[in-house]
Amino acid sequence: KGFYHAYSLKSLTRLRDRLVRQRSFYLVKITNVLDHTFPEFKPFFHERLSKTALYLLENYGSAEKIARMNSASYEKLRSISRGKFSPQQFIRLKELAANTVGVNNSIFDVELNSLLTLYKSLVDEIKTLESEINRLVDEVHPHYMSIPGIGPISAAIIYAEYGDISNFSSPKMLAFAGIEPSVHESGTEAYNGKMVKHGSSQLRYVLINCCLPLIRFDVTFATYYARKRSENKPHRVAITHVAKKLVRVIYALESQDIDF
Repeated sequence: KGFYHAYSLKSLTRLRDRLVRQRSFYLVKITNVLDHTFPEFKPFFHERLSKTALYLLENYGSAEKIARMNSASYEKLRSISRGKFSPQQFIRLKELAANTVGVNNSIFDVELNSLLTLYKSLVDEIKTLESEINRLVDEVHPHYMSIPGIGPISAAIIYAEYGDISNFSSPKMLAFAGIEPSVHESGTEAYNGKMVKHGSSQLRYVLINCCLPLIRFDVTFATYYARKRSENKPHRVAITHVAKKLVRVIYALESQDIDF
């Protein structure tokens, strides 16, 4: 059963990773089109294509159509944003659209519609994969899901990449994730260098990302991070040390069957 879940989760999580990368690719392409047609649009939304911003692009698309929005359009936007999109923002967006420095070209409209269709398709596929990943990881429910910052998707990736943790020791888990320091030797001297970055890049990425909420919501890890920073270590180096501590905690939870 464990092998089945690990094999299935590895296939699904790696496919999800590829689709997420493709989704990011199309977001960049959408931004490139907006730079031609309505360059003021994305800065207005703080450089993010939120749910409200995507609704505008899907239903209006061009700056010319956005400039002609009426009160009914605002009510729909207010509903989608759950009241966060204010009337002042609505008026300001219409003004930006009416006075944009972008070009009005039907070719860009066609390109934008195609990119939005591809983006929405990927979003739906990712949701489907995440639903199946959540179902599988709930069946095995590894103990490290109790650690703050490790959600179902992160736990699924850790479980899929490591498999049976009893096959590892704590140092081998670090090596497998590629977050142990490189060792340089010269004659009788040896010293540690930068992180080797061997092994599973997906696993390493997830472990380090899990540390960001962990140092905010857990006192032990926050104290450990603060101690490393007090030693004049840069943020990324300190986070790497937190990731190593996280791996040791994961190993202890799975090998000793204790709660965090």
